[in-house]
Amino acid sequence: MPTTPAPAPPPPPFATARLDALPLQPAYAEEMAAVLADPALYVFTGGEPPGPVALRSRYERQCAGSPDAGERWWNWVLRVREDGSLAGYVQATVRGPRAEIAWVIGTPWQGRGYASEAAKGLAAYLVSAGGVRELVAHIHPDHAASAAVAVAAGLGPTGEWEGGERGWAANVPLPPMP
Repeated sequence: MPTTPAPAPPPPPFATARLDALPLQPAYAEEMAAVLADPALYVFTGGEPPGPVALRSRYERQCAGSPDAGERWWNWVLRVREDGSLAGYVQATVRGPRAEIAWVIGTPWQGRGYASEAAKGLAAYLVSAGGVRELVAHIHPDHAASAAVAVAAGLGPTGEWEGGERGWAANVPLPPMP
């Protein structure tokens, strides 16, 4: 009788000055549905706000991990330490030394530097703990706020395009040999 593979282990949490990045769990779906409820969040990415049931289903799939054994799906929700509210998420698809990263901050929490702080924290975590040497993001060319976050995280625009979005990347040098 075939066995179902065990869910992928979640990534460890990490923290920034004001945010706790907590490994994604389906239990966060209801609160995150409220965080992601503003249709303005989808102007550049398409789609529409997910309801709690759809979001829980998505989180269950994400927590199960990639069907590709060589790929890790790492997802965190962002909790604002000051008031305990969830404010958004960061994620990384890690394949070897390369990670594709993304971030979303709910509309009520925008303009406070949380996205830049979270993206910088994610990049630092992936390089120091995840062994990542190349960071990649895809950003709509008209999304100036996301471009500013990418710059804050150390990424720069590339000449590559995917699905109408510009590639942004950073290569992290390997540490010197002892």
